[in-house]
Amino acid sequence: MPIILQRIYHENPQSEGRRILIDRVWPRGISKEKAKLDDWMKEIAPSPDLRKWFDHDPKKFAAFQQAYKDEIKQDPLKQAKLKELRGMAREENLILLYGAKDEVHNHAVVLKEILESLL
Repeated sequence: MPIILQRIYHENPQSEGRRILIDRVWPRGISKEKAKLDDWMKEIAPSPDLRKWFDHDPKKFAAFQQAYKDEIKQDPLKQAKLKELRGMAREENLILLYGAKDEVHNHAVVLKEILESLL
């Protein structure tokens, strides 16, 4: 099944599939009703230190990508959440929601790549 990335602030949300927020911090200005989430997996998000270091700087994206992949490999909780997401993706469309403005340089892109390599 496809894995779809979508900014949570998107005006026309994709609704065909399981909607999972993958940010550590709740998106500002979004109510729980408007989010229409099936789950919030803040545990799969990058650590606060990594997120602050990256600071959405496209020049740091390659290093961030590798550091985030390493975090996922080394953290048992992140591994468990990754396994859970992989199971969901095998059964239905998976919509990974994130808040970042940059749709190319963010952790959701990295997570999608990891998930697709496991399917």
